Amino acid sequence: MKSEIITGAEIVIRSLQEENVEFVFGYPGGAVLNIYDAIFNQKKFKHVLVRHEQAAVHAADAYSRATGRVGVALVTSGPGATNAVTGIATAHMDSIPMVIISGQVPTHAIGQDAFQECDTVGITRPCVKHNFLVKDINKIASTIKKAFYIASTGRPGPVLVDIPKDITAESAEFSYPKEVSMRSYSPVTKGHQGQINKAIDLLLKAKRPVVYSGGGVVLGDAAQSLFKLVTELNFPITSTLMGLGGFPASNKQFLGMLGMHGTYQANMAMQECDVLLAVGARFDDRVIGNPDNFLSKPRKIIHIDIDPSSISKRVQIDVPIVGDVKSVLDDLSGALKSQQNNYDAKLIKPWLDQIQDWVSKDCLAFKDDTKVIKPQKVIQTLHKVTQGDAFITSDVGQHQMWAAQFYPFDKPRRWINSGGLGTMGVGLPYAMGCQLAFPDAQVACITGEASIQMCIQELSTCKQFHLPIKIVNLNNRYMGMVRQWQEFFYGNRYAESYMDALPDFVKLAESYGHVGFKIENPRDIESVLKEAFSPKLKERLVFLDFITDQTENVFPMVPNGKGLSEMILAEDL
Repeated sequence: MKSEIITGAEIVIRSLQEENVEFVFGYPGGAVLNIYDAIFNQKKFKHVLVRHEQAAVHAADAYSRATGRVGVALVTSGPGATNAVTGIATAHMDSIPMVIISGQVPTHAIGQDAFQECDTVGITRPCVKHNFLVKDINKIASTIKKAFYIASTGRPGPVLVDIPKDITAESAEFSYPKEVSMRSYSPVTKGHQGQINKAIDLLLKAKRPVVYSGGGVVLGDAAQSLFKLVTELNFPITSTLMGLGGFPASNKQFLGMLGMHGTYQANMAMQECDVLLAVGARFDDRVIGNPDNFLSKPRKIIHIDIDPSSISKRVQIDVPIVGDVKSVLDDLSGALKSQQNNYDAKLIKPWLDQIQDWVSKDCLAFKDDTKVIKPQKVIQTLHKVTQGDAFITSDVGQHQMWAAQFYPFDKPRRWINSGGLGTMGVGLPYAMGCQLAFPDAQVACITGEASIQMCIQELSTCKQFHLPIKIVNLNNRYMGMVRQWQEFFYGNRYAESYMDALPDFVKLAESYGHVGFKIENPRDIESVLKEAFSPKLKERLVFLDFITDQTENVFPMVPNGKGLSEMILAEDL
């Protein structure tokens, strides 16, 4: 058989095709023009031209979160790569599988301060799962194969492949590897049976059990396995911000989100439990508050995670189980079945009664108003109008927390937001990635007037690619979460948190060729949302600028450095 000789740029494209890539999100520049020329000559995947490299990575990130597939971004050298770093770090913190291909100056110019040169590998090393600099055309295909394998296995994460321009211009034989074998990288997938047996023993003897689920349940496609185990045990369950949708919010066993803005019942149950089953979560500071306070209550902790470095990182674990979350949960269900005769459901009855007492506090209650729009009401109405079946993307701030609290998710991969890094500006490009992945789905971006302006140029991308996203802007004329902290902890000194000189968002949306509404009357919330999602506007991007109560705060709230049981509730003020 005759060998196929093609350019390095064509090898990049063929490699992406071999990985069945559907979309590449990118922005061209000098160092990647050979690759873009090769893209021009192919039709197997679609390139999405964004208006800023940060948005390319965010959109690829959201595509991955929504589909479970590896997202792909393409950027040029120098400022193209540095603009992408925020998106890469965002994906890294939330363990999102991605491959980012960056152009680099020619190999002979590396280290010479060439035009648009930067040490992309060095800059991104702290915020990627792995990265490569490819200096040999014969290693392009094998490196891209490794990049997809590393990104999608074990604890997922972004992998960057940096390719000098001269390497993409050379020619070589193309052959794409069928498999990858890396001696230094062999993630464990199967949980240790001995540890699983120990876990079952603890769970069956628990009097005050809680299941604490995180983003690993969603990323590991383990929602069904989690549901089976939790409903068989009839244990209460809470979820992190990133884990929402991993267990149906409408189920009576679900306590809501826990953590800094979690529900009273979730936080109190987490604090007072005697056996805690942590599934694909990492005990971060926004979840457990002060570790000393959290550990002041004796309890046994079982922790399931694919990443051994996450176990006992912040909290000492009694029964660690390293492995794929879905596999371990299935093994736990199997072990439970064989031990069913040893389980007394009455053991936890007093605990369930206690939890119902906490639930009765109705910690998410807010005072509705007929004169000013309450942001919580907007989210509740959005849930009603979309029948809880939309993809919801969010920026970062008060609106993000209200979305998490007031839009109950019954399915995984419907809640797309930046958890670990807390990146303002992700909402719109996240919505782009979701809408492209699921063109017929309802996609709503919940944002604020500060966040939306960080990547608002992507309204142009939405116009080019006909993306009918609905933008729900909760406009309180402040950087809301900053203002809330300044009110609580800085003596009402609102230093630089007021958003002065805001644009007319309706006219701005219209200038990009979209539809805009400004809503100031609470009576209009439902009718305008229904119109936005109506058949008449189904094919249009609609920007909904809700002018909301400037004084509204997110409750409950665990102050920084405090414990989960030290929440501030609305009724306390």
